[in-house]
Amino acid sequence: MADVLDMTLDELRAALAARLPEEAAFEGWTDAALDAAALALGVPPERARLAFADGAGQMIDAWFADVDRQMAAALPPETLAAMRIRDRITALVWTRITLVEPHREALRRALAVLALPQNVLLGTRLGWRAADVMWRLAGDTATGFAHYTKRLTLSAVYGATVLAFLDDESEEQADTRAFLDRRIDDVMKFEKFKAQLKPDPDRHFNVARFLGRLRYPTH
Repeated sequence: MADVLDMTLDELRAALAARLPEEAAFEGWTDAALDAAALALGVPPERARLAFADGAGQMIDAWFADVDRQMAAALPPETLAAMRIRDRITALVWTRITLVEPHREALRRALAVLALPQNVLLGTRLGWRAADVMWRLAGDTATGFAHYTKRLTLSAVYGATVLAFLDDESEEQADTRAFLDRRIDDVMKFEKFKAQLKPDPDRHFNVARFLGRLRYPTH
């Protein structure tokens, strides 16, 4: 307990992040969930509230950062290096899904919080961060236009896959996996298409229309 009590606020946020979704599934992303997580770790609730003074959004941010850490640990560089690029991205997205699968209700509640008008920018930032982490783990070194379009497309793919997962009642999320495979196919087609473009890609391709297709596919 002494070690827990001696943690900095950053260390405490990281420690609580792993426990918070268990409580948020029942209490929502509230002070009640934070208090329960703190007591489970032997931390005074008032100190936990100090660590998450900005409320629900900060708690969700910390949980998603913890998912990033777990994903990176589950797929170390030597594992990813043996895969094709599309298989790396697929593995990274699917690992994120499997990590949040035990906390489906907490995730559902988190997305509801992020959908509130005051949290839209935070939700966008967290989606971008997830995509950036996945591309970096996959070994991406793109700059300029390619850097941004890769992250935009992957954040759309991941967001759409999460929504499919939340409604998936198939065995072992088979429907979600099939959905993900189709969306990754779209991303790879996009990357191939970009490679064939002339220097002025915006004249030939509408990014917004493509992202809309990823989020709301016709099949």
